[in-house]
This record gives sequence, structure tokens and C-alpha cells, in this order.
Amino acid sequence: MNIHEYQAKDVLKGYGVRIQEGIVASTPEEAHEAAVKLNAQTGTSWFVIKAQIHAGGRGKGEVKETGSRGVVLAKKLDDVKEKAAAILGGTLVTIQTGAEGKKVNKVLIAEDVYYPGASEPKEYYMSILLDRATGSNVIMASTEGGMDIEEVAEHHPEKIIKEWIDPKVGLQGFQARKVAFKLGLSGTAHKEMVKFIGSLYAAYVGTDSSQFEINPVLKTSDDKILAVDAKVNLDDNSLYRQPILAELRDLAEEDPLEVEAGESGLNYVKLDGNVGCMVNGAGLAMATMDMIKLSGGEPANFLDVGGGANATTVEAGFRIILKDPNVKAILINVFGGIVRCDRIANGVVEAYKSISNIRIPIIVRLQGTNAAEGAKIIDDSGLKVFSAITLKEAAERVKAAL
Repeated sequence: MNIHEYQAKDVLKGYGVRIQEGIVASTPEEAHEAAVKLNAQTGTSWFVIKAQIHAGGRGKGEVKETGSRGVVLAKKLDDVKEKAAAILGGTLVTIQTGAEGKKVNKVLIAEDVYYPGASEPKEYYMSILLDRATGSNVIMASTEGGMDIEEVAEHHPEKIIKEWIDPKVGLQGFQARKVAFKLGLSGTAHKEMVKFIGSLYAAYVGTDSSQFEINPVLKTSDDKILAVDAKVNLDDNSLYRQPILAELRDLAEEDPLEVEAGESGLNYVKLDGNVGCMVNGAGLAMATMDMIKLSGGEPANFLDVGGGANATTVEAGFRIILKDPNVKAILINVFGGIVRCDRIANGVVEAYKSISNIRIPIIVRLQGTNAAEGAKIIDDSGLKVFSAITLKEAAERVKAAL
């Protein structure tokens, strides 16, 4: 589960991570009020206005309606309201949103941390994530902060530092010091970075996260180390023991169909194709999507109804798939192991009858327990539903339907 930057920073601050302070706002008026409060709290006279969406590249992104960037600087208090208005309510397009972009419902009014001092500010990159190949957590850091880490990895792989952490032992002090040393830090800045890394790792473990990414981590001109940005991905499977974090979910940032599917206990991911698919099992879903492509179509979604599929879940799946106007046919591919094929067939017929105005063909491939009985139920239904037993037969029916 992704959360917004302002939420991520609140989480980090709770674990002792120094952050760029800021106040979230939903209207231009609130943005101005936030700037006034921030000035009183921190003394900042310049204000960074950041669009809050679940996507990276906001600083280089552009709001369709106004041409504003997703991250802008207001050098006067009086400019905050106008600059926030150019972002709020607009559609921000970044390298990660695609051409459709995302609507901006909130902005973060943040303090200016690039102030003059004894030394030049310096940006770093840092992330913590699970390395599945080694079964360890890994800290990744680089002196090339503020840049896409993929670009750094491609052109300057030697500038990426990696430190693996045994989850049974946890982060050791020498490991945090090693990372800080490899980043070229010394003196106060080195000590501050070691503390920053320790607090960041504690937050990563304490929140059951799958990824923390801070880009940039800033060494200020007076050698403070702080998080200027924060991208946090929480492990969905752990939210049952993180009820406070679960409340941070922003449904407005998620695909409405995926939200609806989740409420029905379905695993759904929308794609861009023309053949809707409904299966019981993630592996079978991947094979089904391959079959759709081989038949000349393109999968419109990934939809796993699970091992206990019944008439209710099948109907919910139908309703979700049919909301996609690009769908020209639906392929249901079920292996009758836990659930019998004849029960699935009855569920398909009942669901079809309960939904009016289905104008596209539905192909049902049943294999496993009572597959023949299930096919007979489909064939005898008198509905625009066609049965198939083999993958080849299902593919041919999909091709004929397009």
C-alpha cells in the first residue's frame, strides 16, 4: 500500500528521522494558512509547494490545465496561494502516471531547507528494501541524490552503495558507519548520517514496510541530515497488525475498479486490452493472459476469484469486467480442484441472468472435477455463453469473438 509524502514523513518523524517540515493543505486558502504557520514554527520565508499524488517525478511533471510543475517554490508568502491554486484540482502528468495523469487533491507546504551556511548543501539517495535473492534487507545509497536511481544504476553503477542487513540480527552500528563513510561524510555530518540511517531502518522494520525510498536525503549547509522527500510502500499482508497505518490508505489514488474488486474479495488489476478474463488462481491467470494474446487478443485485466469461487464472486467479477468499455469478450478459465466445475457453471448462469444487457460473448473453459457436467450446464443454458474444455478450443472461441 502506497502512502503520500506527507504521511510518510509523519511516520518517519515518529521514529526520530529528521524531516523537511511541512503542513498539508487541500485548498489555496489552506495553503496560505499553512505557510503562515510554517513561518512561525520554523522561520522559513521561502516555501516549497508539492503536489501529493502516488507517483514519482512530480518536480518534472506538469499540470495539464495550468502548465505548472508539480513541485514549485514560492519566495514570498503572498505567492503561496496563487502557486498552490495552479496545482490543486489539476491533473498532474509525470513519467510514472502516464499520459492520463493524476488529479491533485492535496499539496504539502514545506520549509526551505537549502539555506546558505558554512558549506554547500549536498543531496544523497537512500532506500531500504527486501532483497529476495538473499533473504536480507538491503540499504542502497548513492552520492547522486535527486536523480532517478535507475539512471544512476545504468550509467554509474559504481556510485551505488549496498549494505545487506541480516533481519535476524538487525542493523549493526558498524554497518551504518560504513554507509556514511562510503558517502564521503566526516565529522558532524557523518555522525548525523549514522543516526539518520539507524532511525530510518527502525522505521522500516517497525512499520512492516516493503520499501523506503528517500530521494533526496539532504546534508544541509550546517551538516544536518534530513529527508526532503519520502516514498513508503507498506506491505499489504501486514496491515492487520498495523491498524493505524491502514487508515492512511487514500482510495482516491487507486483505480475505482480495483477498489471495488478488493471489497468483493477479488484480486483485480486493470490492463489495456479487449478480452476480460476471470480465473481461479494467479498462475492460471498468467497462463490465461498468454492464451488470450496467442489468440490475437489483448488481456483487459487480471482477475483472480480465488479457490472458493461461487455465484456471488462470479457475479461481482462480471460486473467489474463489464465496466471496462474496451472489453469485447470475456474468457472464464477455471480449474475445478477445490471447487467443482458444475458449481462454477451454475454460478456463471445465475450471474449472467442477474445482470441485464450483457452484449458480449462469454467463453467458459472448465477443466477438472465435473468438467463435462459443467460444460453441459453452459451449453444447455440458452444464453450467449460458450463452453470449452481445452485451451486450444478456448483460444479459438476467443479469436472468433473478436
